[in-house]
Amino acid sequence: MKLIIAGLLIFFSIIFFVDLQPGMPEVTYTAAIAFLMAFWWVTEALPIGVTSLLPVILFPVLGVLDGKSISGAYINYVIFLFIGGFVMALAMEKWNLHKRIALKILALVGGSPFRILLGFMLASSFLSMWMSNTATAMMMLPIAFSVTAALEEVYGEGKISSFAAGLLLAIAHACSIGGIATLVGTPPNLSFLRIFEIIYPNSPEISFGQWVVFAFPISVMIFAVSLGLIYLTYRPKGHIEKLDKSFFRDKYRELGAVSLEEKRVFILFISLALLWVFRSDLNFGIISIPGWSGFFKNPKYLNDGTVAIFVAMLLFIVPASKKNTALVDWKIMGKLPWHIVFLFGGGFALAKGFIDSGLSSYVGGLLAGTKDMSPLMLVGTLTTMMSSLTEFTSNTATTEMMLPIVSGLASEIQVNPLLIMIPVTLAASMAFMLPIATPPNAIVFGTGKLKMVQMIKTGLIIDIVATIIIVLMTLFWGTIIFEIDPTVFPEWAASSAKAIKH
Repeated sequence: MKLIIAGLLIFFSIIFFVDLQPGMPEVTYTAAIAFLMAFWWVTEALPIGVTSLLPVILFPVLGVLDGKSISGAYINYVIFLFIGGFVMALAMEKWNLHKRIALKILALVGGSPFRILLGFMLASSFLSMWMSNTATAMMMLPIAFSVTAALEEVYGEGKISSFAAGLLLAIAHACSIGGIATLVGTPPNLSFLRIFEIIYPNSPEISFGQWVVFAFPISVMIFAVSLGLIYLTYRPKGHIEKLDKSFFRDKYRELGAVSLEEKRVFILFISLALLWVFRSDLNFGIISIPGWSGFFKNPKYLNDGTVAIFVAMLLFIVPASKKNTALVDWKIMGKLPWHIVFLFGGGFALAKGFIDSGLSSYVGGLLAGTKDMSPLMLVGTLTTMMSSLTEFTSNTATTEMMLPIVSGLASEIQVNPLLIMIPVTLAASMAFMLPIATPPNAIVFGTGKLKMVQMIKTGLIIDIVATIIIVLMTLFWGTIIFEIDPTVFPEWAASSAKAIKH
C-alpha cells in the first residue's frame, strides 16, 4: 500500500506543480502518467498487468486521448503475433517436444566440458528464439543438474563446482542471446515493432525474415563471446575426461519413442518458422529472395500476426492420437501470460500518448545537443544507456518507455529513427549482470549454486562486448538490411514528425 500511495504522490505532484510546456497541459499530464506507470511497474506495487491498464482510465480523464482510440492500442497484429507464437510454445511444452529437441542437441554435441557448455547454450538459445526464455531456462535446469551430478559422482564436487556455476550462467546468457534473433524471441522486439508502426505509419514494413537476417548474426557473435568467456573462466579444475556420450542418449531414450503428437507439432513448428521467415521479400544487398505473400492479390494485407494465428488455429484442428481430440484444446489458453499481453497494450497506449500529446517531441528537444555527435557516438551512447537501465528494470517496460523518447530525438536531430531505435531495442535484452535483470538470471541465481560476484564479473564483460557488437552491426549490417542512410532523414519519418507537430 505504501508503494501505491508513493506513486500517487509523484503523479499528483507533477499534475499540480509542474508545467513542462506552457499552454500544452497534456504534455505534463502524459509525463505524470508515464512516471506513475514506471514507478508501479518497477516496484510492482500493483500486478504488472493491472498497472498496464492505467492509460484506459487516465488518458480520457485528463483529456489527453479519447477512450476509444486508447483502447484500440491494446489489440493489434503484434498482440496476435505474440499469442500465436506462445500457443505454439505451449504445444511444444505439452507434448515434451522442447525437451526432446534440447536432449537431441546435447546428445549430438555433448562430451567434453566445452562441448557440454556448447550443447546447453545451443539448445537454450535455439528454444528461446521461439518460446519464452523463462520456460526455456526452467526446462534446462533439471538437465543441467543431472549432468553436474554425474560429473560430481566421478570427479568430486570440488573439481566441478566452478564448472557447474558456469553451466548455469551459460543457460541464462543463451536464453537472452537467442531471444534477440527473432521478433517473437523476446518481448522488447515485439514492443519495438508495434511502437515503430504507431509512430511512423508510413514507414516500410519490418518483416520477421528481415529481422532474422539482421539479428541472427548479432546473436551468433554474442553467443560465441559468451561461450568462450564462460569456458575460460569456469572450466573444471584439473583434467576432466569426456562425459560418456551414452549419458545424453540414455536421457533421450527415457522420453520413449517419438509420439504422433510430437511429429505433428514439430511439422507445424517448422512450417510456422518458414512461413514467418519467407513471408516478405528478403534483401541481402547483393541478392533478393521474393516472399510467398507476393502470390496473393494484396500481399500487404498479410502480416506475421496472420501467420501466427493461422498455425495456432491448426493446432486446435490437427487431431491427436486420442479420438476426438486435437493437439491442443482451449485449456491451454489459460497458460498464456496475460499480464505480458496487457503490458504490451499498456506500452503501446503509452507510446500513443507520448506522440499525440507532444511529450516525445518535448523530450527529444531536450536531447537536441546530441545532434553534433557522429552516428557511431550517438548509437553507442543510447545503446549503452539502455543496456545499463535494463539491469535494474523490466526490459519490456523500459523499452516501451524509451522508444517514444528515442523517436522524438530522431525527429529533433533529423536522423533515421531505425538507426537508433533498433540498437536500443536489442540492448534491452542484453542484461547479464544482476539476478533482477532478466527472468533467466533470476532462475539460475535462485538455485543457490551461483555467487553474485560471479554473475556480475562475467555479465559486465558480456554487457560491454554485446553493446559494441550491436552498435557496429547496426551501422555496418543494419544499414544494408533496413536500407538506412545515416545522413538522410527519410520522408516517411519527416511526414510523421510534421503530423505530430500539427
